[in-house]
Amino acid sequence: MHTPPMAGLSPEERQSVWRTLKSPRLLKTEVLAGLVVALALIPEAIAFSLIAGVDPRIGLFASFTMAVSIAFLGGRPAMISAATAATALIIAPLVKSHGVDYFIAAVILAGIFQVILGILGVAKLMRFIPRSVMVGFVNALGILIFTSQLPELIDVPWLVYPLTIAGLLVIYLLPRLTKTVPAPLVSIVLLTAAAIVFALNVPTVGDKGELPQSLPSLFIPNVPLTFETLQILFPFALGMAIVGLLESLMTAKLVDDVTDTHSDKPRESWGQGAANIITGFFGGMGGCAMVGQTMINVKASGARTRISTFLAGVFVLILAVALGDIVAQIPMAALVAVMIFVSVATFDWHSIKPSTLRMMPKSETIVMLVTVIFTVATHNLAVGVGVGVLAAMVLFASRVAHLVTVTRTVEEHFGEQIAKYEVNGELFFASSNDLYTQFSYAEDPGHIVIDMYNSHLWDASTIAALDSITEKYAKYGKTVEIEGLNTASLKMRERLGGKLGGGH
Repeated sequence: MHTPPMAGLSPEERQSVWRTLKSPRLLKTEVLAGLVVALALIPEAIAFSLIAGVDPRIGLFASFTMAVSIAFLGGRPAMISAATAATALIIAPLVKSHGVDYFIAAVILAGIFQVILGILGVAKLMRFIPRSVMVGFVNALGILIFTSQLPELIDVPWLVYPLTIAGLLVIYLLPRLTKTVPAPLVSIVLLTAAAIVFALNVPTVGDKGELPQSLPSLFIPNVPLTFETLQILFPFALGMAIVGLLESLMTAKLVDDVTDTHSDKPRESWGQGAANIITGFFGGMGGCAMVGQTMINVKASGARTRISTFLAGVFVLILAVALGDIVAQIPMAALVAVMIFVSVATFDWHSIKPSTLRMMPKSETIVMLVTVIFTVATHNLAVGVGVGVLAAMVLFASRVAHLVTVTRTVEEHFGEQIAKYEVNGELFFASSNDLYTQFSYAEDPGHIVIDMYNSHLWDASTIAALDSITEKYAKYGKTVEIEGLNTASLKMRERLGGKLGGGH
């Protein structure tokens, strides 16, 4: 049975794709965007292959299969997925220790893990990533994209510098004259023509490694199907799956913000997994979403649909296999100029303005800086975002903990003195630990009332704290009455009260 080419798309996406296909102006934007992305992908795919210690063809084939697959399977239109440095670094040790077959098997297993995580709803965890972490993620990306170009600017012929500057001038000034053709593409073409015509001795794409001479073919990794093999593959595959998903979902959220559109994060999760499985069976090194190339596609070139993603993959294959001799002559300075432009465009400059820093709560700025520092230091976006989220949680917990207040009054009812405590605020592990210390156990009369009407019990730590308070008063021979608990808090206390042990 024939499946329509857009059967997996939502009605809105189908309409968007059809509208683009029927509009020469919109289609040209998508086609040219895909071409620019492909030109930027080729040297990076080769470089990532070298990082992983494999043949450049493995990275190039991965960029082709990942982009084409995710164009149909992914949940974020116009986002680019291909071979990436993050995934290459994680599974590179496997190549050295066990060879390429185990490497490819790990890619396939990582894809399976991503499909499972996508089905289990891991994308829902994105809502727990604060804005300050997202800003730190974006800024760290801008820094990493820029620093990744520095090797191309160090210990190179002096002609590289004027070429790079000329490329940046074209990228920045051309849009003031016309936006008919993407400025990065014009910059690449002009600099390549200049390098060829004047026979400039500068590093080129061809210097990165040999381009493939044939199309990718089906590849079945030759590994024994045993538990021992699974033990070897498991840590590498799981690490690649988690890092790849995190980068992809964060990039999808970034594109959502840039384009003011919504994307299907659960679909993106399992789509990334399916794309990695397909890539592995075609001998590719796998990957995930690429922020730099995505920003070239969306921000620099104005692409908005899956067409650009699909064509980026197709162009990688055509340029690498059919036009490899021409592509090999592109000066790296041309691509460096494009990536520097992307790094500047990616960085959130508003977030570091003095006026913004004065206005922003210090805790938000700290979280942003922590995310940037750990991401840049480790060159691992997953580590940076993880530490940033942890810092945000700690700062939030400490801030909320101080919002709990306990007010003590002593009243007399029918000749009996009663100490009444009013507790206001949210009680959880951070705030409930201090609750125990805010009562006058020795000075209070024999009857104590704790009014919880304006508070809520969130966890077992709070129940344990209340148990400790009542036990402490009991040692003094005093009785405690707790009133005003809402329904949820009352049920939790009835279920856990007196059963947690320990006390103070």
